[in-house]
Amino acid sequence: MMSKPAIVLVHGFWGGAAHWAKVIPLLRAQGFNHIYAVENPLTSLADDAERTRKMVRQINKPVVLVGHSYGGKVITEMGDLPNVAALVYIAAFAPDAGESAGAISQANPPQAFANIQPDSDGYLWVAQDKYHQSFCQDLDEEEAYIMAVTQKAPVGNTFGDNVTAPAWKVKPSWYQISSADRMIHPDNQKMMAERMSPRKTITLDASHASLASRPQEVTALIVEAANAVA
Repeated sequence: MMSKPAIVLVHGFWGGAAHWAKVIPLLRAQGFNHIYAVENPLTSLADDAERTRKMVRQINKPVVLVGHSYGGKVITEMGDLPNVAALVYIAAFAPDAGESAGAISQANPPQAFANIQPDSDGYLWVAQDKYHQSFCQDLDEEEAYIMAVTQKAPVGNTFGDNVTAPAWKVKPSWYQISSADRMIHPDNQKMMAERMSPRKTITLDASHASLASRPQEVTALIVEAANAVA
């Protein structure tokens, strides 16, 4: 029996590695013993791609990269490393060459766009009192409040950084669309999924935080991708 690949989980904007807290034990229960959740600085696409690249290079086995939200942009940028076996996008950006998350969003603005505001230092925040309705309306109020308080704000310019050579053009990919997403318009997710011709696309009636509200289905997609490339 082939050994299972390592899983590297890549968070997005407005949350850190702990956003994967419900997926990690489910992956472990499926027999995955090499699970990593990178903590990216969210200071630029180059910085975040390099941080994730360094982690993946330390792993001496095939890797399945899983990106949520802006984390999809990160795995698109750095996911062409030799030991990367698959890419899994969870309600995520998957820009093409010369394209940014900001450009994709402006072309088809999500419902909660107005609730994202810069501070005086150039960091972007989801208004704390609007976080629940914007990011994770299908979670309970307490869990949403903790996410709102602990949100990790990106430097605003990161939104406009362009992808150079998209890894989804050379690596097998899987995509999960959140049909009730208010942070990345569901139509943008469908567009990005369709053009990458993934091995499989699933659609969940979920918020942007599908990794927290629908962890079983998200984990099942990751496991399917990992088994396909094992």
